[in-house]
Amino acid sequence: MTNTAAVSPWRNLAWIAGALATSAAVVIGAILAVVFAATVVVVGFIGSALFGLAAFAFRGRKVAAARDADPGLIEARNVGGHSWVAYGWNERP
Repeated sequence: MTNTAAVSPWRNLAWIAGALATSAAVVIGAILAVVFAATVVVVGFIGSALFGLAAFAFRGRKVAAARDADPGLIEARNVGGHSWVAYGWNERP
């Protein structure tokens, strides 16, 4: 027969220490999850800003190349149906 009175306080102390360690691990895990989720959001914002800047840069390059291609070229825009408005036809190059 074992002496359960001598083992019981150590068992209770181990149970309390295990519960505290588990609680600390859960809190630290939750904090790390929030930090990494915020990191993913920030990387997404930076990526979308970089994509937007690249789109503006390529658009500007395309417009500049079109203007330098032919000085006699005029620009026309469709305003609905078969109607077009031309720009630059009265300007001399």
